[in-house]
Amino acid sequence: MTPLMFKNAFWGTDFTCHAGYDTVIQRLRDGRQMCKDMEELLKMRALAEEKYGKELVTIARKAGGHTEISTLRESLEQLKTQMENIGNFHIQISDILKEEVKKIETFRERQKEQRKKFESIMDKVQKKKVSLFKKTTESKRNYELKCKEADEADQGVAATKHPEKARHRAKQCRQAANEAEKLYFTNIVQLESVRRDWEETHKSTCEVFQQLEGDRISMLRCNLWDHCNHFSMQCVKEDELYEEVRKVLERCDIITDINYFIEMKKTGQSPPDPIVFESYYPRETSRDSNGQAHFTGGEEDMMRRRSDAFLGSSLRINADSPQNSRPMLTSNGESSVELSNEGYAPLPGLQPAASLPSVAPDEDSYIVLFAYAAQQEDELDMSRGDVVQVLDRGEDGWWTVEKNGLSGLVPGNYLGKK
Repeated sequence: MTPLMFKNAFWGTDFTCHAGYDTVIQRLRDGRQMCKDMEELLKMRALAEEKYGKELVTIARKAGGHTEISTLRESLEQLKTQMENIGNFHIQISDILKEEVKKIETFRERQKEQRKKFESIMDKVQKKKVSLFKKTTESKRNYELKCKEADEADQGVAATKHPEKARHRAKQCRQAANEAEKLYFTNIVQLESVRRDWEETHKSTCEVFQQLEGDRISMLRCNLWDHCNHFSMQCVKEDELYEEVRKVLERCDIITDINYFIEMKKTGQSPPDPIVFESYYPRETSRDSNGQAHFTGGEEDMMRRRSDAFLGSSLRINADSPQNSRPMLTSNGESSVELSNEGYAPLPGLQPAASLPSVAPDEDSYIVLFAYAAQQEDELDMSRGDVVQVLDRGEDGWWTVEKNGLSGLVPGNYLGKK
């Protein structure tokens, strides 16, 4: 593109018209205002960056997450670290913008001094030109008037009654006209000299002003370019920092975190034993020669015989009548003391003992839900998953079962219907 020049484009249509020069001056003033606007923009952006950066740093430092563990906590800590780094980077950008503001302000003031210098020279030349132009115009008007008077005096010599007097007046008028002509010519010469001086000054001033305008545009363009580069670098830097977070997140594993929590906080590997019914009375009794009932085995044996009859096991106790209660068996198989509805043992001989009918082995098959190790001679070992035949269901929660040809007592709540 062919460059245009100020000195060739801003001339006035009239000798005293300075519209072109005024247009150039207005452009420089607008450029100065643009510099101020750019300074204000960068100041506001610097404040915003500084505020944003400080807020990011504060958020990163105040963020919680201290209760998290293992790889997820590592990822969170990495995010907080990089967030703080990004905040510090924004603060650095703010400082860079503040330096740019100072550079633009210095440039603007320097251009103002140069513009004022040439404005002062141009103002003097223009004032001199206008003043001399007015003087020349006035001398021209006087010259024309004197010439007109001389012509009229020359024409009046022939028609007057006093020719000598008329010729003398005509001669004086002609001399005045000649003097006016000389003055007018002298003013024209001076005006031409001033005009040439003004023209050269105008051209040189326009060249300087065009250079100032070019420098201003170049400076602001470079400043805007640097501004964009700073924030492009900021975006790239932030992406690099967040990439570090993503790398740590790739190592975040659900199983690892759960296993870490279990290993660090585990309290036990098996559930507690079920709460079972513990009979207040021993399971076995014997009679002496006087017919009195005696308990055998002691409380220790009684504590070992547990039942979960009241926790929803398969045991069903019918307490409607004392006939449904099963007498407890002694070691010799005789009928012994039975439990009443209230759980007390009546005196021997006052109430008949009623036993439940035995269940045929082929009618009730049960599966063992929990393994049981025999603790008494009349008990039977069981493993989980064994199938047993229930021979008798004791009201005390101990059932007589048969397995592989062997029979014995087991906790009824350890069995389930097959």
